[in-house]
Formats: sequence, C-alpha cells, structure tokens
Amino acid sequence: MDELADILSGLEQRINMYKNKLIDLQKKRDRLDDEIKTAKKYLELAETLFRVEKNKARSATPPQVQTEDQEKATTKGSEETKDVLFRTVKFSGISIPQATYLLLREEGKPLHAKEIYQRLVEGGVKIRSKTPVTSISISLNRDKRFLRIAPNTYRLADTEVQREERR
Repeated sequence: MDELADILSGLEQRINMYKNKLIDLQKKRDRLDDEIKTAKKYLELAETLFRVEKNKARSATPPQVQTEDQEKATTKGSEETKDVLFRTVKFSGISIPQATYLLLREEGKPLHAKEIYQRLVEGGVKIRSKTPVTSISISLNRDKRFLRIAPNTYRLADTEVQREERR
C-alpha cells in the first residue's frame, strides 16, 4: 500500500511540474507574440517611410537646380518623416510613470488616464494589463510626482511644476 502511495505522490509531483512548465512556456510564447507584433508594426512603418522617401527622391529635381522653396519642401518632408518615427518610439523602454511624467510635462495640461494610455501606446510603451487605464491610474496614484485633480485625470504635482519652472 505504501508503495502505491509513493507512486501516486511521485506522479502527482510530475503532473504539477509539467503544468508549471507549460504555464511558463505559454507566458514566454505570449511575450514573443507581442514582440513579433511590435516588430511587424515597426517593419511596416519603416517600409512605408522608405517608400515615401524614395518617391520624394525620385520626384525631386537635382540639387543644383532646386529652388529655395523646393529645398524647404524636401527638408520639411524629411522632418515630418522623422517626427512620425520618433512618435512611435518616444517612450519605448521606460516605465509608465516616467513616460507619463514626460508626456504631462510636454503637454503642460492635465490629461485623463484614457488619453495618457493612448499616447503612451502610440509612443511605444507596452502595457500588458487587461485593464490598462486602471493600471495607469494605480501607477500614477502611487507616485508623488502626480496629482489627481478629477476621476482618472492627472497633472504634475506643484513641486514638479515648480522644479521645471526653475530650470
């Protein structure tokens, strides 16, 4: 009887070990799927920008014949391309509170958590929560740099604003 109990106990441990291993592998797969999705988005963006720049180069007249207006238009187009690329990676790799701090400092006005969420995602922040707006609110409520002025609406705390003004 003890032998049977030992066998069952060993099998139960193996089952739990394999379940945990399966869960870990599924989490890794989900992370890889997210990375693949992001890489595809950046690839598509880069290819689009490449085509736009290539078409501009084809349609541009040779530099020695370009008028001042044409030169300004070409420079403006390149700056717009850089702006599009910059916006998609602006907050990539930084925490939600740090990205929000930069966003609110740049905006200069309070923003709702939903708007913050949209801007952070556009800027490259990865938020893996089922309720991202709530996650952002919780993060900002815990950080002293932010002040909640209405439900889910935040601005920089006065101390942060004063520090910025002194700089």
